[in-house]
Amino acid sequence: MNFNLYSEIEKGSFLVASPEIDSGVLNRAVIIVCEHCSAGSFGLMINKRLDLHLPEGIIPVKDLLNKKISIYSGGPLQTNQMMLLHDYDKIPDQTLTLMENVFLGGNLSFLQEAAADENGPAIRLCFGYTGWSAGELEREFLNGIWYLAKNSYKHIFETPPEKVWHTILQEMGGKYAGYSMIPEDLLLN
Repeated sequence: MNFNLYSEIEKGSFLVASPEIDSGVLNRAVIIVCEHCSAGSFGLMINKRLDLHLPEGIIPVKDLLNKKISIYSGGPLQTNQMMLLHDYDKIPDQTLTLMENVFLGGNLSFLQEAAADENGPAIRLCFGYTGWSAGELEREFLNGIWYLAKNSYKHIFETPPEKVWHTILQEMGGKYAGYSMIPEDLLLN
């Protein structure tokens, strides 16, 4: 993958925030692109956990057997909207395939059944999303706000969220690996 070609942005790509985004919710964000077309783009952040308690009607938290369910901020837009990012391929009529073994979608029944199954799928409950109007993401990319990275199941469901940004930049190598060393607080430099 060429990290400099915005024309290679596609569903399933990772967008990695450049160090230029030094504050706010997108600071050090990694986003999986869920849709990218001439009308615009949207994605979900994969590395921003939320400390949020859900009503018992959504998931029976006391009876949560599936330890692979966690809650994330998907982005700053419509933060009251919940989307499911998961690795369960048995409900194709309810899901959109983003990349190999990573799907977007599902309903409340699916979520509740998965929560009650200790061997259930890995699920990220994402509140909110990131979005761009037509041409906006390409402009931000050309301005150096985002880097394009190879997608990876492990960075969504296995890498600790606080290490995802650093790890992906390290894997990209070259100057990107150098960017991963920039401290969050530049006063510590």
